[in-house]
Amino acid sequence: MIVGEAFGEQESFVGRPFIGKSGQELTRMLREAGIDRSECLLTNVLALRPPDNKVENLCGSKTTVGPGYQAPPIRQGKYLLPEYLGEVDRLKQEILATKPTLIIALGNTACWALLGSSRIGAIRGVATSCTLVPGIKLIPTYHPAGVMRNWSWRVIVIADLMKAHREVEFPEIRRPERRVLVRPTLEEIAVWACRDHEMLAVDIETAARQITMIGFARSAAEAIVIPFVDMRNVLGSYWNDQKDELIAWSWVKYLLELPCPKIFQNGLYDLQYILRMGLRPVNCLADTMLLHHSMYPELQKGLGFLGSIYTNESSWKLMREDDSLKRDE
Repeated sequence: MIVGEAFGEQESFVGRPFIGKSGQELTRMLREAGIDRSECLLTNVLALRPPDNKVENLCGSKTTVGPGYQAPPIRQGKYLLPEYLGEVDRLKQEILATKPTLIIALGNTACWALLGSSRIGAIRGVATSCTLVPGIKLIPTYHPAGVMRNWSWRVIVIADLMKAHREVEFPEIRRPERRVLVRPTLEEIAVWACRDHEMLAVDIETAARQITMIGFARSAAEAIVIPFVDMRNVLGSYWNDQKDELIAWSWVKYLLELPCPKIFQNGLYDLQYILRMGLRPVNCLADTMLLHHSMYPELQKGLGFLGSIYTNESSWKLMREDDSLKRDE
């Protein structure tokens, strides 16, 4: 099932979604992603045409909709008027009646109705569970009308549709298994560090111009995070005393100086902090941000975007309350 926003002029005249210019572009993008449009059920959140083709014209302020209103805003400060909420119920009944294996949500309005979130830029490209009808798998991406206004989105939508083409083969959401050791003891760090490592991925987090933690992954499934700052403690340090912290840093030094190749993401940022600590990493082989950019210079290259394209992880950027710690977006 493909869910869009509302009827345009031609769609309103015929009573069918996606038959205008944006629908024609959707057909082309589906074809390039290997999806046959005839095998998809196409619908909209709103089976009507908003005035001037703007959903905002069907919205009011929080005061307008009243104190008992439960739905989230469809845009910032804009709430769908109560008389149109029945359209969301209609969409829910369509989903229940057809039981699609996968829903492709096109644009902010579709994500608002199906996920309760209109942050399409942050959540696109990731398989998640529909909240309107729990248990149905869903992948959000940009609306084709948005693509026609911002052509650089087109290749992103095709990549998301290619992922949807793969995901429709099974109904469940499959996440890769990860074993990440967090809040380790010195003994656990020692055991982890002394294993054989063919390659290490390295990533740091920073705050107040210092390294707050550093992570090492020895494979796609196994990693450790060595923390140094913990503001939940009185002194702001993860470690109980300075001696323990120095031992932890000595293990970081040991791992960085191993002869095995090191992989970074936006490594120039990480390395300036690492070098400032007096550490000299050995065999810094590659930077995933630069490798991706060399292959696809037209695409975004932040870690969140790369995760949405290359992995089946959830949108981890949305899992934390404070989004100010990382810098590669």
